[in-house]
Amino acid sequence: MNTFAKPNFSAAAFSCVPSDPNFYRELLDHMSDGVYFVDRERRILYWNDRATRLTGYKAEEVMGRFCQDEILCHVDGNGKRLCHDGCPLTATIADGEAREAQVFLRHKKGRRVPVLVRVQPIHANDGSVVGAVEIFSDETARLAAARKTKEMERLAFLDQLTQLPNRRYLEMSVKTALTEFQVHGDAFGVLVMDVDRFKAINDGFGHSTGDKALQEAARILTGALRTTDIVGRWGGDEFLAVVRHVDEKIMGQLAERCCALMRQTSLVSAEGAVKLSVSVGGAVAGREDSADSVIRRADELMYRSKALGRGRSAVAGEGRG
Repeated sequence: MNTFAKPNFSAAAFSCVPSDPNFYRELLDHMSDGVYFVDRERRILYWNDRATRLTGYKAEEVMGRFCQDEILCHVDGNGKRLCHDGCPLTATIADGEAREAQVFLRHKKGRRVPVLVRVQPIHANDGSVVGAVEIFSDETARLAAARKTKEMERLAFLDQLTQLPNRRYLEMSVKTALTEFQVHGDAFGVLVMDVDRFKAINDGFGHSTGDKALQEAARILTGALRTTDIVGRWGGDEFLAVVRHVDEKIMGQLAERCCALMRQTSLVSAEGAVKLSVSVGGAVAGREDSADSVIRRADELMYRSKALGRGRSAVAGEGRG
């Protein structure tokens, strides 16, 4: 937990909480955050208006009660209950250190509310800790915005039909792999894979079957390659994979595995069975390659595979087409 500056609460100020709550209400009830004070036994001595709005509990329902009564039943992100084990208030009262944590409180109506809690010790004039103050704010809007941003980032790199990385992400991946190769010598290659006779599938069986063919090809090709390889939809009926730590022999094995598994795949449609196959071209990156050139070499080899009869692969080592 993060630490931050300790406030200058005095024992005199603390002692006036139960006897003169109006003094604090005027200062604290207009805050946008929930605030409550506890003594060393974690008895609640003050509860502001914002705490009521965030939790549903009025001050008279909680004043004089103890945190360990689990009024708010705080849990962490793993669902661990904190009121008896892991309570930030307890830890701060014990060592006098300020704390900050992301937790979930239970609203009076039963729903869980994500909150950021900031706990500060309250010191007597002699420096001893006589209690603590917790300030908490609703994190619902911030977390929702973060999830939305993350989803937008995900969608920007995702092909909606196949749920694989899209061309933009693949271009970035090739450039990253090329930089690592140039700096560290980490060998990599590119496979370009094209679904054979895809136009005939679309024309003969319909676009719905064509979409299913691409989805099945995505599944098969992902399974054929290694978990460390990146495979995505390059566009139309083409897929591209960035394969790392390879030489020409390993590239050839991966390319042939893709072809072999696709040859064993067919779809059943209302118009009949649809046999699938894929033509593959692969190129191992060389020192003189750019991202465009290694992709172009792989693409040329893919078309060579098609010219030789489709459903097969052709792979070249560094700098060779």
